[in-house]
Amino acid sequence: MTTKPETVEQYIDSFPDVVRQRLQELRELSRSNAPDAVEGLKWGSPAYSSGTILFVFSGHKKHANFVFTPSTLRAFIDELDGYATGKGSVQLPYDKPVPSEVLGRMIGYRIREYEDDGVKWM
Repeated sequence: MTTKPETVEQYIDSFPDVVRQRLQELRELSRSNAPDAVEGLKWGSPAYSSGTILFVFSGHKKHANFVFTPSTLRAFIDELDGYATGKGSVQLPYDKPVPSEVLGRMIGYRIREYEDDGVKWM
Protein backbone atom coordinates (compact mmCIF):
# COMPACT_ATOMS: atom_id res chain seq x y z
CA MET A 1 0.00 0.00 0.00
CA THR A 2 1.40 3.40 -0.95
CA THR A 3 1.02 6.30 1.40
CA LYS A 4 -0.41 9.60 0.29
CA PRO A 5 2.12 12.43 0.11
CA GLU A 6 2.02 14.76 3.09
CA THR A 7 4.27 17.47 1.66
CA VAL A 8 4.84 19.07 -1.73
CA GLU A 9 8.31 17.48 -1.79
CA GLN A 10 6.81 14.03 -1.28
CA TYR A 11 4.22 14.73 -4.01
CA ILE A 12 6.86 15.77 -6.53
CA ASP A 13 9.20 12.92 -5.58
CA SER A 14 6.42 10.36 -6.20
CA PHE A 15 6.64 10.87 -9.99
CA PRO A 16 9.05 9.62 -12.70
CA ASP A 17 11.93 11.94 -13.68
CA VAL A 18 10.28 13.77 -16.59
CA VAL A 19 7.21 14.59 -14.50
CA ARG A 20 9.29 15.43 -11.43
CA GLN A 21 11.40 17.92 -13.43
CA ARG A 22 8.28 19.67 -14.76
CA LEU A 23 6.64 19.83 -11.34
CA GLN A 24 9.82 21.25 -9.81
CA GLU A 25 9.84 23.90 -12.54
CA LEU A 26 6.21 24.78 -11.73
CA ARG A 27 7.03 24.92 -8.03
CA GLU A 28 9.89 27.34 -8.62
CA LEU A 29 7.67 29.46 -10.88
CA SER A 30 4.97 29.48 -8.20
CA ARG A 31 7.33 30.43 -5.40
CA SER A 32 9.01 33.22 -7.36
CA ASN A 33 5.72 34.78 -8.52
CA ALA A 34 3.77 34.26 -5.29
CA PRO A 35 6.44 34.49 -2.57
CA ASP A 36 3.92 35.31 0.18
CA ALA A 37 1.53 32.46 -0.64
CA VAL A 38 1.34 29.46 1.66
CA GLU A 39 2.41 26.24 -0.07
CA GLY A 40 0.58 23.05 0.82
CA LEU A 41 -1.44 20.16 -0.56
CA LYS A 42 -5.13 20.50 -1.47
CA TRP A 43 -6.95 17.53 -2.99
CA GLY A 44 -3.57 15.78 -2.97
CA SER A 45 -1.88 18.38 -5.24
CA PRO A 46 0.42 21.36 -4.61
CA ALA A 47 -1.65 24.48 -3.92
CA TYR A 48 -0.77 28.06 -3.10
CA SER A 49 -3.05 30.01 -0.78
CA SER A 50 -3.45 33.41 0.81
CA GLY A 51 -6.83 33.55 2.51
CA THR A 52 -8.17 31.42 -0.34
CA ILE A 53 -6.62 29.04 -2.83
CA LEU A 54 -4.85 31.06 -5.50
CA PHE A 55 -3.78 28.25 -7.84
CA VAL A 56 -2.93 24.55 -7.94
CA PHE A 57 -0.72 22.37 -10.13
CA SER A 58 -0.63 18.62 -10.63
CA GLY A 59 1.25 15.93 -12.49
CA HIS A 60 -0.33 13.44 -14.88
CA LYS A 61 0.92 10.79 -17.31
CA LYS A 62 1.23 13.00 -20.42
CA HIS A 63 1.04 16.53 -19.01
CA ALA A 64 1.04 18.70 -15.93
CA ASN A 65 -1.97 20.86 -15.11
CA PHE A 66 -1.80 24.40 -13.80
CA VAL A 67 -5.20 25.46 -12.46
CA PHE A 68 -6.45 28.98 -11.83
CA THR A 69 -9.93 30.43 -11.48
CA PRO A 70 -11.91 30.46 -14.74
CA SER A 71 -11.77 34.28 -14.71
CA THR A 72 -7.95 34.24 -14.63
CA LEU A 73 -7.82 31.75 -17.48
CA ARG A 74 -10.25 33.84 -19.56
CA ALA A 75 -8.03 36.92 -19.16
CA PHE A 76 -5.09 35.08 -20.77
CA ILE A 77 -6.75 32.56 -23.08
CA ASP A 78 -5.52 34.31 -26.23
CA GLU A 79 -1.92 33.89 -25.05
CA LEU A 80 -2.29 30.14 -24.51
CA ASP A 81 -2.74 29.17 -28.13
CA GLY A 82 -1.45 25.64 -28.64
CA TYR A 83 -2.17 24.54 -25.07
CA ALA A 84 -5.28 22.58 -24.13
CA THR A 85 -7.35 24.35 -21.50
CA GLY A 86 -10.27 23.45 -19.25
CA LYS A 87 -12.55 25.36 -16.87
CA GLY A 88 -9.56 27.05 -15.23
CA SER A 89 -6.73 24.74 -16.23
CA VAL A 90 -3.85 24.81 -18.68
CA GLN A 91 -2.37 21.47 -19.76
CA LEU A 92 1.41 21.56 -20.04
CA PRO A 93 2.67 18.59 -22.12
CA TYR A 94 6.08 17.32 -21.06
CA ASP A 95 7.45 17.68 -24.59
CA LYS A 96 6.69 21.43 -24.81
CA PRO A 97 8.34 24.25 -22.88
CA VAL A 98 6.43 25.81 -20.00
CA PRO A 99 5.03 29.22 -21.00
CA SER A 100 6.66 30.66 -17.87
CA GLU A 101 6.24 34.31 -18.75
CA VAL A 102 2.48 33.96 -19.31
CA LEU A 103 2.00 31.73 -16.26
CA GLY A 104 3.91 34.24 -14.14
CA ARG A 105 1.58 37.02 -15.27
CA MET A 106 -1.41 34.75 -14.62
CA ILE A 107 -0.20 34.18 -11.06
CA GLY A 108 0.10 37.94 -10.54
CA TYR A 109 -3.36 38.49 -12.01
CA ARG A 110 -4.84 35.81 -9.75
CA ILE A 111 -3.27 37.35 -6.64
CA ARG A 112 -4.64 40.80 -7.54
CA GLU A 113 -8.02 39.28 -8.45
CA TYR A 114 -8.30 37.92 -4.93
CA GLU A 115 -6.73 40.83 -3.04
CA ASP A 116 -8.46 43.64 -4.96
CA ASP A 117 -11.75 42.05 -6.07
CA GLY A 118 -12.24 39.32 -3.47
CA VAL A 119 -12.52 36.54 -6.07
CA LYS A 120 -12.38 33.29 -4.11
CA TRP A 121 -11.54 29.79 -5.35
CA MET A 122 -14.10 28.01 -7.52
